Amino acid sequence: MIKFFKSVGQEMKTVSWPDAKQTRKDTSTVVMTSVLFAIFFGVVDFAILKVLQLFIF
Repeated sequence: MIKFFKSVGQEMKTVSWPDAKQTRKDTSTVVMTSVLFAIFFGVVDFAILKVLQLFIF
């Protein structure tokens, strides 16, 4: 188990980590994509609800 954690530590040193600017850019991309999908699915859900209400009520 100790050997595993030592190798993990060595591997973490070789990883190329993004700088702060790239991290902010990637984070904003993920947040905006999530918001757009949430809006899209909210509109689709609302439209389906209204169509079903036409047939049920």
